[in-house]
Amino acid sequence: MRIAYIAQSYPPMISGAALFAREMAEGMASRGHQVLVLAASDRSQPYTVLHENLKVLRLKSFHNPMRVGQRVLYYPRTTILSALQEFAPDIIHTHEPLVSWVGLEYSKQANIPITLTMHMLPWFVTAYLPHIPGIRATAEAVSWMYVRFMARKFTSLIATTKTASEAVTKMTGVQAKTIQCGINMQIFHPRLSSRLESATRKKLSLPLNVPIILHVGRLDTEKRVDRIVQAAALAMRESNAHLLIVGDGLEKTALIKLSQSLGIADRVYFPGFLSVRDGLPEIYRIASMFVMASEIESQGIVLLEAAASGLPIVAVDATSISEVVHDGINGYLAQPGDIQALCTAITKLLRSPRKARQMGRESLFLAKNYDILHIQKLHEQFYRKLMKQKHTARATTKENLYA
Repeated sequence: MRIAYIAQSYPPMISGAALFAREMAEGMASRGHQVLVLAASDRSQPYTVLHENLKVLRLKSFHNPMRVGQRVLYYPRTTILSALQEFAPDIIHTHEPLVSWVGLEYSKQANIPITLTMHMLPWFVTAYLPHIPGIRATAEAVSWMYVRFMARKFTSLIATTKTASEAVTKMTGVQAKTIQCGINMQIFHPRLSSRLESATRKKLSLPLNVPIILHVGRLDTEKRVDRIVQAAALAMRESNAHLLIVGDGLEKTALIKLSQSLGIADRVYFPGFLSVRDGLPEIYRIASMFVMASEIESQGIVLLEAAASGLPIVAVDATSISEVVHDGINGYLAQPGDIQALCTAITKLLRSPRKARQMGRESLFLAKNYDILHIQKLHEQFYRKLMKQKHTARATTKENLYA
């Protein structure tokens, strides 16, 4: 197959959608397919990267003021259409609803299938808006109108969880296919030698033999990392645990100040954004638990990374999170905004390492269902199904013309 992916963000720019788009592109290329990726440049100018079976075309972009380290495409119609015409894909898979209309234009011209993965639903987008009465409800309603308008133009829609699929189907009338995001379990796994653990702790200036409460993700308002700091501060009163917050964002300075005001600054670490190459998998492996307070996850790649690393997880019972975190099985779920419940869950795991290890084993068992090789195979099968349907429809139309 010749597969074209369209994504706003793509590594080295980091988001859940960006990481998954790269896993899909590189995975399909390794499976022998010809792959083209069209994405925003992480620099001020466009450039192209070539690998075997894979071409990544980085398009002209500008800085996104709402996201640290993110850039946004300029008006991309001519460039994307030209690239698609040259590549001549059999199918287009877009991960970006705002520029997907260019892919729709080409797919109509070429009469090929196009699918969209809904990484963000309208209520996730409105979380960025200020708390002005009515503005979020209005923005969400308008966003759903746009989604409904666009949904029927695609050959299919993909959602990464059952929760998201049900929401999309209900709000658009279009049945969404559920195919989860995947995790590379060759990279994220629990195995770690004592020597490497000591080296990892030393690198981060973490003391030996203390529990580590870990959070990985963007440090922006909608991720509610402030609630993690507050809950951890309460739990750390009765424990020698330390808090490790990996990531970057607009709220980083405020979170550092919050740690200082709560009197735990000497036990909280902000190493910034760390990639796989920087040792992120080893950081998961030294942790005692993973904690997340975000209420707007479509699936949460970091939850899968933590689960694949064999960690018990403390999170919030909102959106699709309960599909990865099973309360009382591989972790605990708190109600949104309940800092004391987050603290209680953290404390339970700190007081019972045996229970934490048991939950960690359950996380690992669950994570095997999300192995990236399996997810790539599911997408490959789905692509072939869409292509076959399109081919059948073309043949039927042709027969009717000559009937």
